[in-house]
Amino acid sequence: MTDRIPDHPFRRTHLFTLRLWVEPVAADQAEIRGRVQHVLTGEALYFRTWPALLAFVEEKLAELEAKYPDSGKENQP
Repeated sequence: MTDRIPDHPFRRTHLFTLRLWVEPVAADQAEIRGRVQHVLTGEALYFRTWPALLAFVEEKLAELEAKYPDSGKENQP
């Protein structure tokens, strides 16, 4: 991947793909499992809990904000 965020008005938006499925764990029990991927970097995480999903998204947003601190600020009101 490139080290540059594309130059367009939506540079501060981020695209994630999310896949969810039900995984049987016992005769009468199932868990929701998932996979989230940050489209720009390609980094992905398989998860079993909502806090793990949220932590991944927050981590990616913080990493990109640190890497591109002024990205898109000129487009904000």
